[in-house]
Amino acid sequence: MNAQVLGISVDHIPCIKAWADNLGGIHYPLLSDFWPHGRISEMYGVLRPEGYSERAVFVIDRQGILRYYEILPIDQAPDNEALRKVLRDIEPQTIMEQADAEHEEPAPPPRGGIIMYCTPWCPDCRKGREWLKARGLDFSEVNVIENPDADAQLRIWGNGYRITPTFDIDGVIVLDFKEQELLEALRRRLKP
Repeated sequence: MNAQVLGISVDHIPCIKAWADNLGGIHYPLLSDFWPHGRISEMYGVLRPEGYSERAVFVIDRQGILRYYEILPIDQAPDNEALRKVLRDIEPQTIMEQADAEHEEPAPPPRGGIIMYCTPWCPDCRKGREWLKARGLDFSEVNVIENPDADAQLRIWGNGYRITPTFDIDGVIVLDFKEQELLEALRRRLKP
């Protein structure tokens, strides 16, 4: 949507890198506000007395004007749809033209067999992928971040939550990487 996402933390660079690696990688730049410690966070009014920053979202337009901000509970992710609305309000024509030019309908989720619904940064998704490969099992992988229909289905199975990985083994749903449940679902699959 003609925007650049940046993450910023008061942690030092090796710590930020280790965190991103643990999540399987982050697809946007991560910046360190380590030295002078928390200076940027302090400038934006989100540095806590304990020395770490609030979880906050800022939208700054091309002229450097702060157009939107939100401070969230530390364990809450921002509402991406609300942020998209802010971006559309800033540059509605440019963003809509770009979205129309780039819009491709995501492929529908696969059906049948072993399907793993995941996100790119989920450590349990990485374990699930390795577990399936180690057993020589063919499976399809669906990135729910790129596929809204798959994400909606995942939230139905998870009672409103996006639980990754979620496995669909010929219609048997296993939420999260639970080895015993996966083995049981695979045994049922093999029974005539």
